[in-house]
Amino acid sequence: MVNNATPLIKINEKIYGKLETYQPTGSIKDRMISYIVDQALRDGEITPGHTELIEATSGNTGISLAAYAARLCCPCTIIMPQNMSEQRKIMMRAFGATIIEVGDNAFQEAIKVRNSKIRESKKFKGENAIWTPDQFENKLNVKCHYEMTAPEIYDEVSFLDLDWQAFVHGAGTGGTMMGVKKFVDHYDLGVECILTQPFENSEEHGIQGINDGQDFLLDPMLIDQTVKVKTKDAIARMKRFAKEYGLLVGISSGANLCAAEEYVKKYKPQGVVITMLCDRGERYL
Repeated sequence: MVNNATPLIKINEKIYGKLETYQPTGSIKDRMISYIVDQALRDGEITPGHTELIEATSGNTGISLAAYAARLCCPCTIIMPQNMSEQRKIMMRAFGATIIEVGDNAFQEAIKVRNSKIRESKKFKGENAIWTPDQFENKLNVKCHYEMTAPEIYDEVSFLDLDWQAFVHGAGTGGTMMGVKKFVDHYDLGVECILTQPFENSEEHGIQGINDGQDFLLDPMLIDQTVKVKTKDAIARMKRFAKEYGLLVGISSGANLCAAEEYVKKYKPQGVVITMLCDRGERYL
């Protein structure tokens, strides 16, 4: 599955969004899944037509993995909380995936079920019978965004002759934020990394894809600031963005836009703020 370089679009004079809807299945998770699966294929960990691909996910990673599994003619099993959007589940099943549902927002339970199935399968079917990208722990998740996403943003802002001052994004696994943070620090770009976080706790918020109850790959000590966004505000911003810009994006994109606008309002940066428009909105209808 080939990743697409995605466009940086102007939202206003101070905010630009990286439009990840251009990815093959319409979300930023295509980057991470392609990167990790490609490495596993090179290492011989996946046998096309044989190995079962399995992951615990809130949705977009599951869609990406199901699509790649279909391309490899491999079975795919997704474990996810039952209160995630039905549209996401429909997309996974369209690619041939089997879905196992756990309790509402029960990401730790989903991970436990995944790990149990992996142990059982390897015990009775052999080492190459099953494989997981292990998105919540795999450091390749961070490396992917360090090597791909962050350089793309840097090249785009350089081409547009923009002064990149801040990066605003939420964290599910934390891979994107940590990859970008590692890049801007390594090259001493002076870019602040601002974490979009739900106002409600992890059991109650409805911003699918961020704050899944644990930091995972995210190191909170490396984050410059945090902006909290209410679920209702994220949804309202998502809907308004569709009507104003003709672009249907997801709830986490709405949250990122709210956080970016709050940052600009509070700090009045001289340069621009870059945020992620993480996925297409049809999976939340």
